Amino acid sequence: MAHQVLITGGTGLIGTRLTTLLKERGYSVAYLSRRKENIPGVTVFRYDVATNFIEDGALDGVEHLIHLAGAGVADGKWTTERKKTIIASRTETIGLIAKAVKERNIALKSCISASGSSYYGQDTGDTQHTEDAPAGKDFLATVTVLWEKAADQLAHLGVRTVKLRTGVVLSKEGGAIPKIALPAKFGLGAPLGSGKQWMSWIHIDDLCRMYIEAMENSDWEGAYNAVAHPPVTNKALTLHICKVLGRPQFLPNVPAFALRLVFGQMATVVLGSNYVLNHRITSETNFIYEFPEIKEALENIFNS
Repeated sequence: MAHQVLITGGTGLIGTRLTTLLKERGYSVAYLSRRKENIPGVTVFRYDVATNFIEDGALDGVEHLIHLAGAGVADGKWTTERKKTIIASRTETIGLIAKAVKERNIALKSCISASGSSYYGQDTGDTQHTEDAPAGKDFLATVTVLWEKAADQLAHLGVRTVKLRTGVVLSKEGGAIPKIALPAKFGLGAPLGSGKQWMSWIHIDDLCRMYIEAMENSDWEGAYNAVAHPPVTNKALTLHICKVLGRPQFLPNVPAFALRLVFGQMATVVLGSNYVLNHRITSETNFIYEFPEIKEALENIFNS
């Protein structure tokens, strides 16, 4: 019988690719979703936090939980209500699952939860962060701290819990790269703000393989910086994208004040600098990156 994996947020960018890789390895995959959907090869169970409801059968035989659910931080301006949604979407679902696991005595082997490199702060300049660095104090850092505390509810029940603090995910299917690449395709690529801000990144396939490795290897536990090394500046990333696309990059930087006028507080998503080191990945695990260099990662994304 195939090993059963339950994923929250399974229809998103990471969940979609991760599902493909899990099924290729012979896993049986199910989703826990707010809406009943018809997804080929995947059983979808519904849940509702407001009514404390999880559809019958959702947790039956589940060995591994992968928690990816969370409203996109760059999908809308950070109004008070939007901020509440960003936090609740990451914490309430796994809280509901933890309650059900405790009440029903579910024997989960692992919980692998998404987290963010923003744990250390939205804009930390050139400061280098390993996993033992303290949490930041701004909004995204607060979101990430609460996100990890929610996942720890399962750790407190004796479930081996791993939190992957993820940087910018490189994929042509979504996320930041298509947005950055679109103007570059028309010869309009330009760094944002100073262009000197650090961007800690990872190719989506390496990230998904990391989830699987964390799930399968019982030595993994706690928080890991799920990024490649080294990070790149926003200017370098823009230049690499232009080179891979065969387009010029000669426009001046987009001023930071203009981005703040358009996006408000949310502008820190692209203007903030985060230099995050994958210390635990490289020193404590045998994980091997398929795309350790930014150039080959982008070539794979745009030429595949």
